[in-house]
Amino acid sequence: MSSEVKKLIHKYMPDSPMSRFGKIFTDSTEFMSIDYSDVMKLGNEHFLVLKNEQERRFGLVDPKYWVKRVKHLESGQSQILKLAFYETFPMHIGPFEIKCYRSPRKEARILDLVKGDMRFMQGYSKDDIAGNNVRVLDIIRGKRLDVVVDDIPVDHKTYFHEYFPDIFEKFMDACEAISFLHSHDEKHGDIRRDHLWVESGTGAYRWIDFDYAFELYENPFALDIFGLKSILVYIVGKANLTMQTLLELRTENSILNTLNAGDYSVVIGNRVVNVQKIYNYIPNSLNNILMHLSSSSSVFYESVDEILVDMNKSLKEIRSL
Repeated sequence: MSSEVKKLIHKYMPDSPMSRFGKIFTDSTEFMSIDYSDVMKLGNEHFLVLKNEQERRFGLVDPKYWVKRVKHLESGQSQILKLAFYETFPMHIGPFEIKCYRSPRKEARILDLVKGDMRFMQGYSKDDIAGNNVRVLDIIRGKRLDVVVDDIPVDHKTYFHEYFPDIFEKFMDACEAISFLHSHDEKHGDIRRDHLWVESGTGAYRWIDFDYAFELYENPFALDIFGLKSILVYIVGKANLTMQTLLELRTENSILNTLNAGDYSVVIGNRVVNVQKIYNYIPNSLNNILMHLSSSSSVFYESVDEILVDMNKSLKEIRSL
């Protein structure tokens, strides 16, 4: 097999310094066996595996063995292959437990739906010879939204008045993109701040990773809505505002002493969503949106469009400050 890979490399990458040549895979079922220098063959296309992608969260690096950084040999383009991986796990929101699971074909459907819509990652899917759905994804060059926000080297007040309005407006466009999915009865499924990227050059906000699905019959889009509101809390506060981060920011004790259980998130219980208590220049129109995510709220948004109505009102007020 390695001789076949060697011939492919020499044909499509004659200047490649590679000295190791792996195997050709047409079945991706055992994806952990597919590694550097192997080639994944899908139909008439060949993808040279360069490395496994990694997820960085909470300061940890976690290899994603089913996600491969590859070189598409026929075009020379760097791409990502997401191989079929299935898992089921519970998610808790307040007292509720929600069943979540991975669905490669759901992600493939969304890729077809958003083809040409640059608010989303782009790609296509193909089945390998065993019937596993493989998604071939274009790489987005840029940074996660939270990294972009965190890297702005100013104090919060300057950030809020000079940078936040533009970030807020672009985030609203990202929310409209999720509303578009919902209007076609599709869910993103895993909305969090590291799944919204800011593309270098264009500055476009683009969603990635659509393979999570969940069962929630009363409001099938509720998790997406909670995810959007959690991102909004982050970009308003320019951080996850926990007691630890507030102490690191040297927040005054007189402010900290005013916080109570109702000021924290119903989803992630140690995060403050009543940001106005920390930064008193946050207008009511914006803080009221955040408070829909609080454990003290008895009213929740039923749709992304409802949030957008309030966001538009708030943006007008912020622009006039």
